Amino acid sequence: MAISPPSDLVLDVVRAANPLEVAAAQEKLQANRAAFAATSLAEKGAGFETAVGILNDAASKAGLGNVQRTSTSEIPKVYKQFESVVLNTFVKEMMPEDTESVYGKGNAGEIWKSMMAEQIGEVISERGGIGIAEQMYSDMLALKRREAMVNPTTNEDDRNRAISMINEIERQTLGLSPVDNKDI
Repeated sequence: MAISPPSDLVLDVVRAANPLEVAAAQEKLQANRAAFAATSLAEKGAGFETAVGILNDAASKAGLGNVQRTSTSEIPKVYKQFESVVLNTFVKEMMPEDTESVYGKGNAGEIWKSMMAEQIGEVISERGGIGIAEQMYSDMLALKRREAMVNPTTNEDDRNRAISMINEIERQTLGLSPVDNKDI
């Protein structure tokens, strides 16, 4: 007499079960597996921040992003916060839609999902971000430098001469006489 291994018994039960119940059981198993993985990472001290660090290292090795960035400590916090908000939006859009098994149902689930995206955005921004804060800060510094620069060669006579040349070009273009030009 032949003995069937237990795997045949398990497969027979799965085949006989309702497909919707099987799918629900598989989702619960996946959620439990994800929760276990997250817990074990947190216990080892290798939580989300470590995962972000690994992603940043991989991106640098792949040549993505500005590897020779300035220190993030010299960028004001306001710029980092703005980048965090932008990244929050990006992360929310990238998160899967059907996450009831992870975050819960209804408004509570949406709030937890939103809080997760916010935290991910903040961590990415604090770790150097994607360059939005740095670019905005350097643009602001460049604008302040331009405003601080005074052209010492420009004086009132040069300005008046330039305005009269512009008036002359307008008069010739529009075909106006010098008397008509006073109304412009």
